[in-house]
Amino acid sequence: MDNINHLEENEYIKERVKATPLNRRKLMRRTIITASMAVIFGVLACLTFLVLQPVFTNMLYPQEEPAVVEIPEDTEEMLPEDMVLEEESEPQIQVIERNYKADPIQMYDDQYEELYRIAQTALASTVTVIGYNSEMDWFDNSYESKTSSSGFYVANNRKEMLFLSHKDVIMDASDILVTFHSGESVKGEIKGVDENTGLAVIAVKIEDVPEQLRESIQVLKLANSKVSNILATPVIAIGQLYDQGEAVGYGMLAGKGKTASFTDQNVEILTTDIYGGTNASGVILNLYGEVLGVIYPGMGSEAAPNLVTAIGISDIKQEIERMSNGRSKSVLGINGIDVSKEAIENLGVPMGAYVTSIVMSSPAMNAGIQSGDIITKIGERTILKYSDVTDAMYAMSPETTVYVTVMRQGGEEYKELVLEVTLGEVK
Repeated sequence: MDNINHLEENEYIKERVKATPLNRRKLMRRTIITASMAVIFGVLACLTFLVLQPVFTNMLYPQEEPAVVEIPEDTEEMLPEDMVLEEESEPQIQVIERNYKADPIQMYDDQYEELYRIAQTALASTVTVIGYNSEMDWFDNSYESKTSSSGFYVANNRKEMLFLSHKDVIMDASDILVTFHSGESVKGEIKGVDENTGLAVIAVKIEDVPEQLRESIQVLKLANSKVSNILATPVIAIGQLYDQGEAVGYGMLAGKGKTASFTDQNVEILTTDIYGGTNASGVILNLYGEVLGVIYPGMGSEAAPNLVTAIGISDIKQEIERMSNGRSKSVLGINGIDVSKEAIENLGVPMGAYVTSIVMSSPAMNAGIQSGDIITKIGERTILKYSDVTDAMYAMSPETTVYVTVMRQGGEEYKELVLEVTLGEVK
């Protein structure tokens, strides 16, 4: 009885614990907030890594910056007595003591053997630049085509090996391959292009070139193609002279003085008596193994289109330096020539750069420069000959506004005009 009463008395404290109803909206909100915070944290972490990773990498593993490429300017023309001394101290042709009277044929064998030795040394510094393109045939089937040109080792900036070649084979290429004389191939990239001459500098990362290979080849030295006594001297042509891959040709420099006119620049054309194909590429060398010119097809005379011709290396040294450093070039937009000594003395024509024509829509045309004007000053630079205009374009930055002084003929006298020109840009 007591137990019954006790149960009845405590019955009132019994209760059923019910679970809290699930608030789906609140749960969804918390889930979204948590997910959003995770995403934000992840994005911030990625951004922080991307920003700081190069900093820490450079701190731990500092990378050497590419060196500025400097192409040495032409040395002054040596006097005959200086040339004799240099030849005596540094002979390039090995002298072999033989009795040629007893065996005259041996003389020719020895000469050609020595010429080939010079060619072989230079060939080690040449490459074949190949451009690959993916194309479609008439039936929409894809296939790969390739074009190639000879190139040579022109500079090194501590990060890249730089090779001068023709741009036609690589401008529209999906891939560029540089094949060394030894047979190894490495991927290449365009470093710079010259729209005037159609030349280009191709860069190869040094780290991609086997150490033994990069130590076995040397940058080819560039000669002075402006010296007056090189006409009728022996020369060697190397490169893709025919449609048979690598080739060597011997001959002499048969002609110089002819020029090819480009925008803001004239270049001298060197003609040899060496036979080559109409699409030949490569270089011509002197007997010191130095580059006298870059083979440039299509510049020969109509009477002898297959003679190997080249652009004189002296006229493109600044362009090679510009392309090797990946810099752009200023453009004025004229074609011109030097004012001759006879015109100055006999006709009273002012000394300067004579403008033969104006490039359409160029800065020169926009500023009012006309054919027949004689440019005597660009900025603070005095212009005495047409090549001074070329030098000024390399020295000035694109988009620079300068005052160009011209002498314009009016009646029987020349009048000075000062025109404001904003220079254009050539990539």
